[in-house]
Amino acid sequence: MVTLYLSLLVAGVVFFLLHFLAQFRIAKLLRTRHPAQWQIIAEPKGELPGPLRIWMRLQLALRSPILPALEDTAITRWRRAWRYCPWAAWLCWFAALSLQWMAR
Repeated sequence: MVTLYLSLLVAGVVFFLLHFLAQFRIAKLLRTRHPAQWQIIAEPKGELPGPLRIWMRLQLALRSPILPALEDTAITRWRRAWRYCPWAAWLCWFAALSLQWMAR
């Protein structure tokens, strides 16, 4: 029971880390394979491109239908991982909490 509990906690952490890794991987793929689209995200007209602003604009692009329209299978796969990993992480953590609650 303890092994299952710890496994669920570790799996939750791994899913959250994969969620953040997917963002960086998508940004790298956009920079290398689609530089014109990356320039729209990273360097908007009339604004200074700071890291926080780039991250915020990338979040908007990840939530929009723009990235699937590129028809790049790697970007679509990483976008899917970015989208569903937090759900899997929360499920693992709630399952671990339910195991902890049942053990009392």
